Amino acid sequence: MSDSVLLLIVGMSVVTLLPRLLPFFILSDKPLPPFWQNVLGNIPYAILGALVFPGSLKIHEDMWYGLIGILVAIVASWFVKNVIWVVVSSVAVLTIISVVW
Repeated sequence: MSDSVLLLIVGMSVVTLLPRLLPFFILSDKPLPPFWQNVLGNIPYAILGALVFPGSLKIHEDMWYGLIGILVAIVASWFVKNVIWVVVSSVAVLTIISVVW
C-alpha cells in the first residue's frame, strides 16, 4: 500500500471521528435537557423505520403483500408488545395469504 493511500485513510478517519468525538468530550459533564434526551432516544426507531419500510414494500411483486405484513405487525405490536410474536404473526398471516392467493 502506498503512502498516499495510507495518508488518505488516516485523513478520512480523522475527518469522520472528529465530529463524533468533540461533542462527546465537550458535553460529557453537562446533562442534556429532557427534550434532547427524548429526541436522541427516538433516533434508532426512526432509522430502523426508514430502513425497513421501503424494503417491506418490495418483498413481493405486489406492494399490497408488504403493506399487509406491515399492518399486521403494527396491530400485533399494539397488543402483544413482544418482538418475536410480532414477527411470527406477520409471517403467519403472509404465509396464509400466499397459500390462499
